[in-house]
Parts: sequence; C-alpha cells; structure tokens
Amino acid sequence: DKGAEWQGALALLIAMCRAVLKPDHISYNTAVSACEKGIQWQRALALLDAMFEFVLEPTAVSYSAAISACEKGAQWQRA
Repeated sequence: DKGAEWQGALALLIAMCRAVLKPDHISYNTAVSACEKGIQWQRALALLDAMFEFVLEPTAVSYSAAISACEKGAQWQRA
C-alpha cells in the first residue's frame, strides 16, 4: 500500500541524519512524495521546513508534492 510508505521514507531519512549522512534533494523529495501519497500533509510541510534548516532549497518537485499533500488532506489554504 503506497499510503503506508511515508513511514518507511521518514525512518530512512532520520537514519541518514543520525548516521551523519547528509540527505540531499532526492532524499527529501522522496520523503515528501511518500507523505503526499499517505496524505500526511503536516509531515510534508515539516520536511520542507527541514530542507531550509539543512540549507537545501526545495525544488519544484518538493513544492508540488507538498501542495498535493495539502490538497489531499483538504488543507488547500496551506497549499
């Protein structure tokens, strides 16, 4: 079930940070997209914030997935 993949994606991203590996745009975009599929709009937006904290400028893919997550979560005003 693709809706449950967000948990694994977030766990992998957290593991990368703990292992002193620097997640890149691809890592974050994958996690944001997984959150979008799981209708986890809060987590998707939190990941966008985390990208800024790690000095990674979100890409069009990042924003598109976050907007879609907000849409699926009926949070259109946050999009």
